[in-house]
Amino acid sequence: MSTDLHDYFEDTEGLGVLGTADAEGSVDLALYGRPHAVDDESVAFIMADSLSHANVTANPHATYLFVEQGPGYRGKRLHLTKMREETDPERIEAVRRENRKGHDYGDKLKFLVYFKVEKVRPLVGG
Repeated sequence: MSTDLHDYFEDTEGLGVLGTADAEGSVDLALYGRPHAVDDESVAFIMADSLSHANVTANPHATYLFVEQGPGYRGKRLHLTKMREETDPERIEAVRRENRKGHDYGDKLKFLVYFKVEKVRPLVGG
């Protein structure tokens, strides 16, 4: 699965939204860049110290919706479960896509958060 996801997210432009919820189930949505495919069944996101990160710390389940750029309704929905995270700035920079390397994100703490991909669905249907 990951090879397909790796190629898809490296080659496809679009808009992503990460849905998370806190321990009580209060839902939040946030715009997010494309995930980084890690292996056959996991992806990672670079996350700031934000509400989305606080939510996946309290509740490991999340959903990522990706809408492909262009006409029509094409894309993917990923159902995710947080596995682990790390804060090593060098590791985070190494994972960052080439067009984002060296970008100044300010002093906010960053996390590289790994998720198991539980299910992949098309944007519409499925």
